Amino acid sequence: MSNIPEEFKIQSPLSQKTYLVDGKLEIWNGAFTEVYSTIHSPNAKGEMAPTLLGTIPDMDEKAAKEVLDAAYTAYNKGQGLWPTMKVADRIRCMENFVEKMKTKREEIVKLLMWEIGKTLPDSQKEFDRTVDYIYDTIEEYKRLDRNCARFSKNQDVYAHVRRGPLGVVLCLGPYNYPLNETFALLIPAVIMGNTAIFKPAKYGVLLIAPLLEAFRDSFPKGVVNVVFGRGRKIATPIMESGKVDILALIGNSKSAIALQDQHPHKNRLRLVMGLEAKNPAIILPDADLDLTISECISGTLSFNGQRCTALKVLYVHEAIAEEFNKRFSAAVDALKFGNPWEPKVFLTPLPETEKPQYIKELIEDAVTRGAKVINQKGGEITENYIFPAVLYPADKSMRVYQEEQFGPVIPVVKFFSIDEVINDLVDSNYGQQVSIFGRDVKTLAPLIDTMVNLVCRVNLNSSCQRGPDVYPFTGRKDSAVGTLSVHDALRSFSIRTFVASKNNDYNNAILKELLETRSSNFISTDYIL
Repeated sequence: MSNIPEEFKIQSPLSQKTYLVDGKLEIWNGAFTEVYSTIHSPNAKGEMAPTLLGTIPDMDEKAAKEVLDAAYTAYNKGQGLWPTMKVADRIRCMENFVEKMKTKREEIVKLLMWEIGKTLPDSQKEFDRTVDYIYDTIEEYKRLDRNCARFSKNQDVYAHVRRGPLGVVLCLGPYNYPLNETFALLIPAVIMGNTAIFKPAKYGVLLIAPLLEAFRDSFPKGVVNVVFGRGRKIATPIMESGKVDILALIGNSKSAIALQDQHPHKNRLRLVMGLEAKNPAIILPDADLDLTISECISGTLSFNGQRCTALKVLYVHEAIAEEFNKRFSAAVDALKFGNPWEPKVFLTPLPETEKPQYIKELIEDAVTRGAKVINQKGGEITENYIFPAVLYPADKSMRVYQEEQFGPVIPVVKFFSIDEVINDLVDSNYGQQVSIFGRDVKTLAPLIDTMVNLVCRVNLNSSCQRGPDVYPFTGRKDSAVGTLSVHDALRSFSIRTFVASKNNDYNNAILKELLETRSSNFISTDYIL
């Protein structure tokens, strides 16, 4: 680790002593938690060891309630400054925030690499994509408001229909995209007039610290509140209060169910969730193997497979299984492992200390049930990594088939009839995406027509993915609740609301005066440029 480029070195641990509440950066006087990277560097004794990146507040129930009260008061049952503010003014606050955010790019990219092991290009891409997402959200909100800047008339009743906020949002993001996917929840929630409590993920937590001042300086007090600590200690009392109107979470369904169960009024709770998936690739006999292998490498092993959209099982037709396995295994073994800043590195240290052992257990279980590790490097393990293992033939009896592995292990299932694959997807608990590789349209057409009713995105000759962010991102069954995209997220975090007025001279005169005087923030036909 002595060869770390100077610009990527951790010069000294970051001591995060403050949290954001009610528009103030309050100093935390309680316990702290150390944040380590699994990337090794010399410690004080000169020994190679996990790198201490910094400390964060280990906040408690009292602090959680303080932050909740700030968000609840700022919303003030829909009467607060933020939910009643003009759309143009909320947009200006968001524009101010993103400009401040851009000044923190270098610092956040560096922390992304160290905290979660994401490569330098992917860390830069995550930051830049998040900035683009905010700008796109602003533009989409302008378009949405323009479409609402008019009255409609039906059965002699005028209506002015807009979208309004829902209340207080508890926002919990994932560690694999701690900036982008978290902000894909937080940004649309806030811009629509809701107030938010945001708890960063367990990994990728320090990289939020550089943005606290930007949040504080860009939004009215209590609109964005940031709390640090363990989910059970923080989220439980917040949900039990019943004051949360929206649970926005990207994670797993078990956590989602547990949090919902803690809310005393489930019928009032809006859910916006991206959950786990077990996205398959279906490789047909006439697939272009060069293209297929390239896409499957990206689909299975980008960020070490730690993506909900990753390809987590490969179905290969028996006619080409031998050739595919040979070439795919060689391609996996050729991938470069190293630290995130190294040129052309593809595989990087895993952020979860327990993950290598978990992946090893999945491999061992599959082997005992008849699978083989068919690539030479598969399963080679170190303290912070396990080299991707290609397992063949995999089947339903294996844990690696049943569980979302979320890491570098790839089960390959041989199939003879496409009906076998379809039946597996019908029985699956998940329904996010599928990748289909093939050419013959007579085979593809009925398969596509079936798959669109089992998953929410069918990728033709390409790996599963979330972007572009303008497209819907959702899932069936246990894979999602609600839809996220630049367009859909604004609707997920809002509700249609309107003012109705019977068509008569008395009411029309009032409406005319409201518009001319601009005394109402809601009743407005202003066109936002």
